[in-house]
Amino acid sequence: MKYIYFIYLSIMLLPACQSNNDSQKITSSISIQSVADSLTLFGENVVSTSLYERDIAINPQGNEIIYTLGDYKQNKRCLVVLNKKNGSWEKLRIMPISGKYHDIEPFYTNNGNRLYFASNRPIFNDSTRNDYNIWFSNRIGGEWSEPEALDSVINTRGDEFFPSLSDKGNLFFTASRNNGPGREDIFISEYEEGRFKTPEPLPVEINSELYEFNACISPGEDLIIFSSFGREDGFGGGDLYISRKDQEGNWSQAKNMGELINSEKLDYCPFIDWENRNFYFTSERGAHDMKELESINSIVEIANSTLNGFGNIYKIGLDKLEKSD
Repeated sequence: MKYIYFIYLSIMLLPACQSNNDSQKITSSISIQSVADSLTLFGENVVSTSLYERDIAINPQGNEIIYTLGDYKQNKRCLVVLNKKNGSWEKLRIMPISGKYHDIEPFYTNNGNRLYFASNRPIFNDSTRNDYNIWFSNRIGGEWSEPEALDSVINTRGDEFFPSLSDKGNLFFTASRNNGPGREDIFISEYEEGRFKTPEPLPVEINSELYEFNACISPGEDLIIFSSFGREDGFGGGDLYISRKDQEGNWSQAKNMGELINSEKLDYCPFIDWENRNFYFTSERGAHDMKELESINSIVEIANSTLNGFGNIYKIGLDKLEKSD
């Protein structure tokens, strides 16, 4: 038994987030302009692989993709980038601003020239801090600037995750705070006069006494998609929910997005590419739960397959999503 476990670890402990020289070769087969007619594994063997992929973001120009790449247990994870030049996607590489700490959950603003993300890097010159906070980097002259942390109105000694901003500049994010109704909630911090105001939890139509996290807000703040865990209508490990605002500006009761999107595994990290009308999310669904193990090779095959139960990124056309809502 120990021998089998050793082989498994030897194969699966692939390098992740080590250096920019550890790039994977990328083909031109990735298409973000095409609208997915059904739920599709995005970039199989290119983006979605046997490692752990999550948190995709696509810039408005459609020529840059950033997502989180981790090893199989997410003991190491970082932001990686794909750039498209002259009609072809270049090699996957670790972002220059990432690779040392745990950097996750990218989100573009300012027409793709500012990137928000969550990181556990030390903050406020305190080397003892390793909680997750929200940071941003600006693209200046084609290069990303040294990341800066949002101030303590947003970043506390607790964890702050998954930034998502509307066209108003308002920040939606995940946190556990005393003024939230649940164990983890979604908050909004309104942006006024160049500063983020004190965050407030979203109403009970969104937040519950359970876990709500990873909210993607529409540019006009009239639609929100987020994950929740533990609800009675859930399928299993955490589901995606959707809510819309009515004409009076009130959120509708959040609705489970159903079996088209959700599985018995964790489904989370929603992202909408509004330019190309595609919805993306991360799922830990696999394809080998009921497969009988016949040999060592069968273990190796499962471990090295894309659908091995680690995170992958899925895509479906927004029109299909709207019809099912």
